[in-house]
Amino acid sequence: MDQDWEDRVTALWDGFGDYAEEEEDQARFRAAVDALVAELPEGSPLGPFEQACAWDSTGHSDKAVPLYREALRRGLADVSPYKARRTRIQLASSLRNTGRAKEGIALLTPELDAPSDELDDAVRACLALCLSSAGRDREGLSLALGALAPHLPRYQRSMANYARLLVAPGRPPQV
Repeated sequence: MDQDWEDRVTALWDGFGDYAEEEEDQARFRAAVDALVAELPEGSPLGPFEQACAWDSTGHSDKAVPLYREALRRGLADVSPYKARRTRIQLASSLRNTGRAKEGIALLTPELDAPSDELDDAVRACLALCLSSAGRDREGLSLALGALAPHLPRYQRSMANYARLLVAPGRPPQV
């Protein structure tokens, strides 16, 4: 879609906090998203992506899951690789929220080897939650600590080593 449409979508999301926590206000927000989606060409993957985000952000992960999947099926990765990666992160989170953490793990694990971008830590955070929900707390904590370590003003090497040791025990820490 054109830049004007993207700017209007961004402006709507920037104002998301203006919509109260009441379901009526959240429904108005989703309707505003639907109005923008109606402007898209038939079959655009951006439509189900934006609608999924709206449902998800208003507490309806169950309604977001099929829309995220539809956006990917329609070729969102060809339109916006960045939004496709966001979709996989958000879909995994929604799957976890609906009791399907193992599906979220399967979806996000390949993202660990994807080209690096600003979403790397979000991938690891969401995957850590999925792992924890699946009873794999040590792996989840390892991912979370590993993602946090580079952002620390000190102890980066120690935390990275501790993160590694959570999933590869038996080796002495290198601090």
